[in-house]
Amino acid sequence: MINKIVPSMADAVAGVKDGATVLLGGFGSVGQPNQLVDGLIETGVKDLVVVANNAGGGHVGLALLMELGRVRKIICSFPRSSTSTIFEELYRAGKIELEIVPQGTMAERMRAAGAGVGAFFTPTSVGTKLAEGKELRTINGREMVLEYALRGDFALVEAWQADRWGNLTYNKSGRNFNPVMAMAADCTIVQAQHVVELGELNPEHIVTPGIFVDRVVHVPYGAPPI
Repeated sequence: MINKIVPSMADAVAGVKDGATVLLGGFGSVGQPNQLVDGLIETGVKDLVVVANNAGGGHVGLALLMELGRVRKIICSFPRSSTSTIFEELYRAGKIELEIVPQGTMAERMRAAGAGVGAFFTPTSVGTKLAEGKELRTINGREMVLEYALRGDFALVEAWQADRWGNLTYNKSGRNFNPVMAMAADCTIVQAQHVVELGELNPEHIVTPGIFVDRVVHVPYGAPPI
């Protein structure tokens, strides 16, 4: 019997090793798997490469992971915001590496990884510092830059509903980077606000099929959508 529901946060994040590349879902403060990040912190894992939309904020989730010195490098689109003080302090002190990737390119790099596509050409970043050192090619009269698929060892995902097979739905803007990250990791770990019985999810509402999910932990909060 397939059952991807795990009983504890410790079981959910078991096996994450030092130096792992971790894809971290969320957009701004929405859809972030902060409880999974807290579980990751409890393991003591360090030297991580984190892929996220931004560099965290305040002193929770990703920002706390960085504040504790657990992140060696961050790959993101928006490293600076009004609350990203932890990242800025670390970066100015030379204690963390940064790779900036345009938002659409980052999403497509992960989507490509999930689809088994090794690389692709895009016009985004051509003529900027972000394209320096990368292969360029003219396609249909337009200059393009080569970008490689971006795969993670682990993905930490926040979902609205999950069943024991790992099928997932998302609530409104919680459907941001979470679906593409779920496809692009060797091991996808999910914190789900609601766990439902097999068959309760409308197949037309499932965004991430369970084939992409390895573990689900129930983190109950929030009312079901009306």
